[in-house]
Amino acid sequence: MRKPHLAVLGGGITGVTTAYALSLRGFAVTLYERHRYAAMETSFANGGQLSASNAEVWNLPATVLKGLKWMLRADAPLLVSPTPGWHKLSWFAEFIAAMPQYERNTIETARLAIAARQHLFAWAEAEGIDFDHKREGILHIYRDKAGFDHAAKVTALLARGGLDRRAVTPEEIKSIEPTLAGQYHGGFYTPSDSTGDIHRFTFGLAQAAQRRGVECLYEQQVSQLRPEAGGGVTLTATGPEGEPSPRRFDGVVVCAGVASRGFAAQLGDRVNVYPVKGYSITVHLDDEASRAAAPNVSLLDDETKLVSSRLGPDRFRVAGTAEFAGENRNIRADRIRPLVDWVRQCFPGVDTRRVVPWAGLRPMMPNMMPRVGRGRAPGVFYNTGHGHLGWTLSAVTADMVASNVASAMD
Repeated sequence: MRKPHLAVLGGGITGVTTAYALSLRGFAVTLYERHRYAAMETSFANGGQLSASNAEVWNLPATVLKGLKWMLRADAPLLVSPTPGWHKLSWFAEFIAAMPQYERNTIETARLAIAARQHLFAWAEAEGIDFDHKREGILHIYRDKAGFDHAAKVTALLARGGLDRRAVTPEEIKSIEPTLAGQYHGGFYTPSDSTGDIHRFTFGLAQAAQRRGVECLYEQQVSQLRPEAGGGVTLTATGPEGEPSPRRFDGVVVCAGVASRGFAAQLGDRVNVYPVKGYSITVHLDDEASRAAAPNVSLLDDETKLVSSRLGPDRFRVAGTAEFAGENRNIRADRIRPLVDWVRQCFPGVDTRRVVPWAGLRPMMPNMMPRVGRGRAPGVFYNTGHGHLGWTLSAVTADMVASNVASAMD
């Protein structure tokens, strides 16, 4: 009996985990990626955190107020471009409409993040993927009482999702991460969270998927998706040779990041993903003094909205901020500078002469929940819109959508 053949769109963390999960269920899989390698866009240099402790969704009035307050501040943690646009307006209208689901969605996101760990860790072990995985927990730090008190309320919601994190005093912060400079009101520590290099993991899993029989087609520009009346989808892509090539599949899973919205429209669905730009720097720890002065425990600084992760002995990643400026991948110096300044202030012994800047577009749904499951047409599925938690949630949503495909294809 012929195995159903699925196309997966996107070679980032979500697409690669989806292709791998489908292969585990015995499907024939072809993955399409427009770059020469897997994980070259949003999955290239994120903050590195596998963070159930960061499961709080952003749908709060305070988020909107901060966006308005910081609109003209170039270095703001949350920056909303004043340029109008229907997509942006519709997204923010739905963002506000989702505020009543804030608690429910935060709890559900925590539950998903915890469930994702067993899949991701098992896959990495089974395939021998070295991705600088570090199980030192994640420490959230707060500089004032208001931020700490809000975090205490969030901690109660996370507990309802199954996550254990505990409050720590300023003295305990210093004992957990002795290299951290500065004064803090308090913090919350999640021992079960961890960190790793998303690019190394995704690239390694893509190679593992190929060993399992997944056909990975790189440098492919997918231009058209057409659902067929009798089921299945015809996909047209252009490869390096420059000739459009149509191909029929039994189904398609859209995991295309910020491009998912356009593909969904071709398939008769509305997936209101908005590109939310984030920045990172990779600090190369080229001398022994810098390696000793850099943190080992992953951090999230609530005031600056920055996260940090130690990636092996000689790299230190700092990432964060959110910029609503459409599909713009430019790396702005005025947005990178606060990340470097944060390193200088919090870890003054780290040499910042060799710093590599990066920017990526997070595919974010208005309710901050990923779009996982079937589309309108038979054989159409989605696994996209993970926002700032794509790395954290990818393995469980891949397993979920693979289960959806298996149920539909039986």
